[in-house]
Amino acid sequence: MSAYPHLFEPIQIGNMLVPNRICHVPTDVSSSNADGSVSERDIYHHGEIAKGGTGLVIVGATTPDSATGRPTVTCLVADADNYIPGLTRLASSMHRYGAKCAVQLQHPGRQCAIPRYNTMSTNDMVLKLPWSAGHEIVYANAEEKGKPVRAMATEEVLEMVDKFSDAAWRVKQAGFDAVELHAAHGYLISQFMSPLLNRRIDRFGGSFENRMRFILAIIDQIQKKCGRDFPILVRYSADEWVPGGRAINESVEVAKVLEQAGVAARDLSQCIQESPGAGFDPMYYPEGWTTYASVAVKQAVTIPVINSHTLRNPDFCEKMIAEGKTDLVGLSRQILADPYWPVKAQMGKAGEIRRCISCLTGCWQESMMAKKEIGCAINPACGNEAFESLAPAKKALSVAIVGGGPAGMEAARILSVRGHKVTLFEKTGELGGAILGCCLTPGKEKMKWYADWIRNQLKKLPVDVRLNTAPTAGDLKGYDAVLNATGASSYVPDCFGAERVVGFEGVIACPKVNCEFHPGKRMPVKTGEKVLVWGDHYAAADTAAFLASIGKDVTIVTEQKEFGSSVEVIHMYVLRKRFAQGDAEALESKPFKFPVKVLENSTVYAVREGEVEVQDKNFTRTKLAIDTVVTCHTRANDALFAELKQAGIPVFNAGDAVRPRNLNAAVHEGAMFGLNLDDDMLLNPNGAVMNHLPLDVLGQLKN
Repeated sequence: MSAYPHLFEPIQIGNMLVPNRICHVPTDVSSSNADGSVSERDIYHHGEIAKGGTGLVIVGATTPDSATGRPTVTCLVADADNYIPGLTRLASSMHRYGAKCAVQLQHPGRQCAIPRYNTMSTNDMVLKLPWSAGHEIVYANAEEKGKPVRAMATEEVLEMVDKFSDAAWRVKQAGFDAVELHAAHGYLISQFMSPLLNRRIDRFGGSFENRMRFILAIIDQIQKKCGRDFPILVRYSADEWVPGGRAINESVEVAKVLEQAGVAARDLSQCIQESPGAGFDPMYYPEGWTTYASVAVKQAVTIPVINSHTLRNPDFCEKMIAEGKTDLVGLSRQILADPYWPVKAQMGKAGEIRRCISCLTGCWQESMMAKKEIGCAINPACGNEAFESLAPAKKALSVAIVGGGPAGMEAARILSVRGHKVTLFEKTGELGGAILGCCLTPGKEKMKWYADWIRNQLKKLPVDVRLNTAPTAGDLKGYDAVLNATGASSYVPDCFGAERVVGFEGVIACPKVNCEFHPGKRMPVKTGEKVLVWGDHYAAADTAAFLASIGKDVTIVTEQKEFGSSVEVIHMYVLRKRFAQGDAEALESKPFKFPVKVLENSTVYAVREGEVEVQDKNFTRTKLAIDTVVTCHTRANDALFAELKQAGIPVFNAGDAVRPRNLNAAVHEGAMFGLNLDDDMLLNPNGAVMNHLPLDVLGQLKN
């Protein structure tokens, strides 16, 4: 018997019997071929989700008209019959594991990634949506001007109805069990439905009835072309979280109208792109914060409701369904982080689940936003076929890893799973590295989920962990290979009075003394009441947020033209609102005592007792009353790497020891080292391991 009987109970959606209540809500993985046809990565990725036991897999972001709108540069396309064979293979990849599957049809309208210009929407507008995948392209030395968008002619609206319904017919022909319409997040259908975005004066704008006309026409045409027994799902935003936008009361009316039109299920989301915090819900948002929406809608309609956003724990999901608050739980980024979430829950292995930490780096900032394929910061196997069969090592090597941060821990995990003999050295008394700053940073507690997960994984594996140990080159000579994962450290740039500046690591050191992973006592560096945080990137953002949360009067000084430009964009959207003593949509955090001031294009010139002199890009100097200066400038700890190379020891570099970046880079580099290392142990001139060499080349090099 499963510990989650409601979670694993079948449910009927139209004529489709879904084997359990777990739904992969649509995610644009942007992995298709350049023409929008199904790629092998698409098949692998969605097949993994079905293999893990998800009952209903909704394939995201498939455009019905690639000429006028692709939400990402390599989204799926269904605007011609030649796409049907590939979609058939995609459906089969999920059916083979017992899952039901649907395709989400999405025209991005104003939020196109392709084409960049001459983008269609409900009406003329100029957009500034820097967190959208269809954002205006602003080159390095250019200024943001906004992206102009044109209104669709009435004839184009009618043509688009046909394109949606034709695409749905192709989805059915390919063997999918259902189709979903994307009417959320400010994309095209959402633009027509929104009282804020729809300013049309024809029959498709104005009143509630007129704003619903476009989607109802699409539904009607799909039913005519696919039959009324082919299930249609609709994903729409229960709350748009902007003044003048749709709120939950109107969304309940939307649900009633959709049910009357024959829709089989509602997939509830949040936001339009003007309110991205609620839509992307980064780390600050608590689990189940959207429950109110499905409760309200379920009271008004009888067809099933899917609720999503920040659902991570099987216990919580089971309770939602048991209490009648939703019919299905929608997991999106959580399935990216661990596609085996369902089967782990069913088998009573919830503690083995790698919970999504809502960092948005691998799945948004460094994928969709950067015009690339989706990934996951804490799951390097996401969409990566190289991890499909994690093969045992041909020969167990003795491997030393120096540094117990995310790169070192992930490398140790993969190497040990493959059978290598791993010794992990960490100079402090706790594994975790840069992740551990999350313990004191308000809203970033989820980072510790990953730290605890991987530390517990290492406990179960035969990894020799040596804390409070910093090995020398002499200590490492006997190993077959060494990974330098020593991370980065703060430093003080040239300025007068540099000796008065303290490093951020000591300021955000957690003082907790009963942590199971660090039983010893730590003494954080104390600061005065007025603190200047000098630097940028995550170190500065987290340090400023922590100090502000404990009542310090914080000023940030950065040499960059925009503070936090390399930090994940939605994270900074929320944080900037907090700096201004406000909050992002749907959040109710305690305001900081003082607003956080940010001085950009500036640097610290001199530090004196109770005073700091700041210089801007025009060399103008300003004196500020400051008690403590904290440097958040970081550089790689690469001295050991250079020493080992000089000594002829086979050594590799990973994570911030290469250069300071983020969790995504560290985990992936550690994982790839663990995946590639084998007994051949041949290095190319770039210092990388060569594996899978042709036999003749291997013989030529080794003989």
